[in-house]
Amino acid sequence: MSVEQRRAMIVAAALPLVAEHGTAVTTSQIARAAGIGEGTVFRAFKDKDALLDACLAEAAGVDHVLRELASIPLDEPLNARLAEAAEALYAHMERMGTVLRSLYATGHRGDGGWPGRARAGGEPPEDGRARSFAALREAVAELIEPDREALRLSPERVAAAFLGLLFSRLPSPADPADAPLAPEELISVLLHGTLTEPGSA
Repeated sequence: MSVEQRRAMIVAAALPLVAEHGTAVTTSQIARAAGIGEGTVFRAFKDKDALLDACLAEAAGVDHVLRELASIPLDEPLNARLAEAAEALYAHMERMGTVLRSLYATGHRGDGGWPGRARAGGEPPEDGRARSFAALREAVAELIEPDREALRLSPERVAAAFLGLLFSRLPSPADPADAPLAPEELISVLLHGTLTEPGSA
């Protein structure tokens, strides 16, 4: 197993523990979860902060959700493809939010993953967010591409609108009228608008 593979394995084992315990998680807990000795953790990461930074980077990164989007069959109906994409993206945002909230609430302010901070390699945070959004838009556009001829806008524009609706879906449980659109409602609005008959307004 390469060093990078070992690091990825340790981070994958650490993420649920970090989400639950924040900075209170111990390297011995992480080692047990990964099925390795604690010394192996420190051969992969110079210290616990470096491991927590790697967890931040993994939680904020989009590689996992891009793989999920790429696995959605293109022969399904468009609304079904978008529903699966919405589910994958919601799960990604929930996981990211849980890990980031847990670490920030317990005092970790690393530079490895949170989009509001520069990354270790010096990439400006705004550029990092823009690159992540562009990658997601491209992946969603590929899901939409088989239906290009049926659309009034390009798959890229539809994908941007889909992500815009998705990322603005904020919960407001105090007032049912302000509740976020369910995925099927969001997709219906995206594909068919809100008029009962097109052109009736």
